[in-house]
Amino acid sequence: MSIRRLPEHLVNRIAAGEVVERPASALKELVENAIDAGATRIAIRLANGGIGRIEVVDDGCGMSPADMALALERHATSKLPGDDIDQVATMGFRGEALPSIASVARLTLESRVRGGDGWSRVTDNGALVGDGPAALPPGTRVLVEGLFERVPARRKFLRSGRSEYAACLDAVRRLAMARPDIVFTLEHDGRRVLAALQPEDRPGRVAALTDRNLRENSVAIDMERDGLVLGGVAGLPTFHRGVADHQYLFVNGRPVKDRLLIGAIRGAYAEMMPRDRHAVVALFLDVPADQVDVNVHPAKTEVRFRDPAMVRGLIVSGLRRALDAAGHRVAHRAPEDALALFRAEPAVPGYTDEGLNIAPQAAPSWHESPMPAGLTGMVGGVHDRRPAFFAPPPQARAEPAWAPPPESSAHPLGVARGQVAKTYIVAEADDGLVIVDQHAAHERLVLERMRAALAGGRLAAQALLIPEVVELDEPACDRLEGRAGELAELGLELERFGPRAMLVRATPALLGRGDPAGLVRDLADELAAYDEALSLRERLDAVAGTMACHGSVRAGRVLSVAEMNALLREMEATPHSGQCNHGRPTWVKLDLKDVEKLFGRR
Repeated sequence: MSIRRLPEHLVNRIAAGEVVERPASALKELVENAIDAGATRIAIRLANGGIGRIEVVDDGCGMSPADMALALERHATSKLPGDDIDQVATMGFRGEALPSIASVARLTLESRVRGGDGWSRVTDNGALVGDGPAALPPGTRVLVEGLFERVPARRKFLRSGRSEYAACLDAVRRLAMARPDIVFTLEHDGRRVLAALQPEDRPGRVAALTDRNLRENSVAIDMERDGLVLGGVAGLPTFHRGVADHQYLFVNGRPVKDRLLIGAIRGAYAEMMPRDRHAVVALFLDVPADQVDVNVHPAKTEVRFRDPAMVRGLIVSGLRRALDAAGHRVAHRAPEDALALFRAEPAVPGYTDEGLNIAPQAAPSWHESPMPAGLTGMVGGVHDRRPAFFAPPPQARAEPAWAPPPESSAHPLGVARGQVAKTYIVAEADDGLVIVDQHAAHERLVLERMRAALAGGRLAAQALLIPEVVELDEPACDRLEGRAGELAELGLELERFGPRAMLVRATPALLGRGDPAGLVRDLADELAAYDEALSLRERLDAVAGTMACHGSVRAGRVLSVAEMNALLREMEATPHSGQCNHGRPTWVKLDLKDVEKLFGRR
């Protein structure tokens, strides 16, 4: 079979297969053209997820009739004035989008430059069917109808209208985040989906397009290194999602999906978030044009960096620095979610405003409690005739609350007032109620102490008066024996004691009196999951987290008020103390106004 040159219409359809995979791909190309045209307002209308109709209207610079004809030819663009493809400063540059879309759909292109007349060109699956004047304001209007209607092999692979609409919405969100200075409007099947997003700062635009609570549950990122600039917002480790579709990455204003950048985000949040949860972030990376290649994929969704290690290090360092500065902050649930957890006490049968019709002698009385000096003249006994008070006392301790709440600037987590179920510390701040999970909080504090100590070298060890024998299976003993030297640097000194036992001679001093046997068994399980080539230093956070869990204050331990307050003060001074080693929150807060709502005072 001889080689032949393919006809133009077939070449365009092949190109369309690379550039126009689905309606969202066509929409992305059209919106990028509007951005490159200098538009300040972009209106988008979709029908049936973009399968039936895609319309993009902008107020950009517009095109003359001659430029419109040229724009529908392959590899024709105004975005490369020179021949240096390494200096691309626009969203598009390949000159393939419009002719590719026009080859597989009915494309109506209308445009008008300021001070000129409007013009329209209509192309139906590669054939020009209309060319003439048009009435429209300055700017450009592109209408795509019947995408892949005459290419059944491609049409049958499209998903449902709902799925295609979700992809289109995601594409518009990413482009709207990249350009917070542009007003975007999106309608689907006549319904307004995105209201006119007014120009605003990046954090505000990101919050408007993702979650309004992100703004108060995130930290700002601002870091520069060797000409690379990283900005954006990062959600707190306790403000996470079950899927990674809330991670938005931009390189020189271009939305990208890059494995290197996603891996860097995962590394920055390591050991601060549950393994099955994902961070909410929007990162904006500005890189010199000669340090990044955007001509990697026809859809321009992938990039290649000249120094990927430096880029990854910048992202990890920038995120870690911002999260460190967040200190003890945690994500707060919306007040209505918290209030929904409380229930009003059900009405008691037979109870009226005058009280219950029961014998007076059956009413219990509370024991007298110490009163402040100025109140000693008042009656000390308190009587209540409601049957709810006949129940056994709750499993909690409380301290007299005569001391005023502290200033929030001095003690954001307040002062301890009591302990509930020997697990939760209840503290009073000047603006609400704070509840702390004592085990989760102390677990994070121990981990951060271990990290600080390891940064200075070897962890101090506490020798056991009587070495403890821990029985394990032989493979587990082999793994521990092989890592005995590295474990000794972490303060855990082990020796082999027969084929199926290990002898514990010392434990990390930071852990105090713990359970050496439980610690060794958990470490043996951790080591079984590691690659043999990895050192414990490379898996330091996981190993230290396991140790910290065994050295922390356990749930069920009664703490004194001094101990509770000491824990609160250390949490305020320790980075990442808002979440435990597994990513769960260590404290929650109920604002005073929400407490008042519970009692009908607001």
